[in-house]
Amino acid sequence: MKKEAITVQVTVNAPLSRVWEKWITPQDIMNWNNATDDWYTPSAQNDLRVGGKFTSRMSSRDGSMSFDFSGVYYEVIPEKKLAYNLGDERKVSVEFNVVKDGVQVTEIFDREHENSAEAQRTGWQAILDNFKRYVEKA
Repeated sequence: MKKEAITVQVTVNAPLSRVWEKWITPQDIMNWNNATDDWYTPSAQNDLRVGGKFTSRMSSRDGSMSFDFSGVYYEVIPEKKLAYNLGDERKVSVEFNVVKDGVQVTEIFDREHENSAEAQRTGWQAILDNFKRYVEKA
């Protein structure tokens, strides 16, 4: 099946160092890594190095569902770019670029074919928007 990439993006009104730290720090990830208030991240781990693994446990607040979102880094450029493979071998890259209004965070990910491209774009964008709100409040 042909791989299709989806892009989501947000500009965070904060210094690059703060944006980067909030993205990579497990305690912070637990505070922003959800698309809706019905979900939360009770645990997160991050071994930030090429070959290192990260895992975020994502759970529904009603206890009916949970899953691990995890991957292995194949590129780590501090305060610039992260790239990793998910467990199903889909690729994801996250770029951090300083712009006039702060830091533009761009995620490009290979689409999975269980859910529609639009549903995936909407979900990943919601998480990214939540990240923006979290960092700007900090």
